Amino acid sequence: MRTIEKVLIANRGEIALRVLRACKELGIKTVAVHSTADRDLMHVRLADEAVCIGPAASAQSYLNIPAIISAAEVTNADAIHPGYGFLAENADFAEQVERSGFIFIGPTADTIRLMGDKVSAIEAMKKAGVPTVPGSDGPLTADADRTLEIARRIGYPVIVKAAAGGGGRGMRVVHNEAALLSSVQVTQSEAAAAFGSDVVYIEKYLQRPRHVEIQVLADGQGGVVHLGDRDCSLQRRHQKVIEEAPAPGIPDELRQAVGESCVNACKTIGYRGAGTFEFLYEDGGFYFIEMNTRVQVEHPVTEMITGVDIVREQIRVAGGEALGFEQDDITFTGHAMECRINAEDPQTFLPSPGKIKRFHAPGGIGVRVDSHIYDGYTVPPFYDSLIAKVITHGHDRATAMKRMQRALDELVVEGIRTNAALHRNLVRDTSFLAGGVSIHYLEGLLED
Repeated sequence: MRTIEKVLIANRGEIALRVLRACKELGIKTVAVHSTADRDLMHVRLADEAVCIGPAASAQSYLNIPAIISAAEVTNADAIHPGYGFLAENADFAEQVERSGFIFIGPTADTIRLMGDKVSAIEAMKKAGVPTVPGSDGPLTADADRTLEIARRIGYPVIVKAAAGGGGRGMRVVHNEAALLSSVQVTQSEAAAAFGSDVVYIEKYLQRPRHVEIQVLADGQGGVVHLGDRDCSLQRRHQKVIEEAPAPGIPDELRQAVGESCVNACKTIGYRGAGTFEFLYEDGGFYFIEMNTRVQVEHPVTEMITGVDIVREQIRVAGGEALGFEQDDITFTGHAMECRINAEDPQTFLPSPGKIKRFHAPGGIGVRVDSHIYDGYTVPPFYDSLIAKVITHGHDRATAMKRMQRALDELVVEGIRTNAALHRNLVRDTSFLAGGVSIHYLEGLLED
């Protein structure tokens, strides 16, 4: 066990503030690193120490590994928390952090590499008994006849995916055999250019699936629990817009079985930290697609229904502590929802940076707002447009939804445009209110 007395937060925005708050509650000092554009971020103001690590461009600041490690050295930090995005799932970063004598608050570099490669991740999950999408069971080769035969066995439509892809990039849907081989070649070329690897594989393309994920916590010492599921199906261009927990309309016995398979998988690969197993769910079947080896943007909805502080547990287990609870200790209470408020035009979705003239966060029973913005704060044009997460909780889904409707009506952000109007419409949409919409629903709605 290594005592963590000071954590460097290698991120920005709301997640950096979230990590800082968890550290303060644990009595741990904090170091905020920031770009020249982020001197006025709230967590920079609240941290015990702050270090500027470079210009506004992410490549020269938040993605600058030497600068981050140097900041940890000069401030005598014990550990580095990567948050999400930026370097959070960069195995080389995790490795260099550990080699430099610091604790990486996350999984080992080897685990990040294993789960970061879609092909190796699927192979590992199959061995662990996690349900997966029917596919090529590994990368495609130069054997065209083999590729055609695999697709025939799976059945069209199929989807060609880059093994190193993510975020909706590096994939192509193929509806018939005539288009398969050319689609494979194009995807390989795009993958090589975007990810530095032309390895691709194919899977059955599910036509109207939901996106359902399982949150896990593991201490790397054999202690593993799952914290239930989340439905993240309301998406635009593969980016989540609204999340909720638990996923509506899934039989409890099926939830339990999939959750247990994820726990077994974590034990098999020796997982440590917080992680999320992402699945496509269609016609009563779960199909593993990837694992995120970090804290998720939508982690608050799980915290609301379980009472577990996920970021706190990340820090504890990174320091060598065992989980303080077992699966039987986890209880699920009520329903929670999260709306991602972005600084963007609600119709064109173009970014809307600028100075916030007035900000009022909603409140009341069952309402939580995770945000780094404040009156007079200027949203920079260089980073992700997320400025706030509005989270509500109720004893059932209908109550959580009503509270979200009220909370969004109370929310005030003036000076820039936000997507709050879109959210106000979505939480009153008849199909979404009924529950169980597919990952294609929102884009279809926006096209009408």
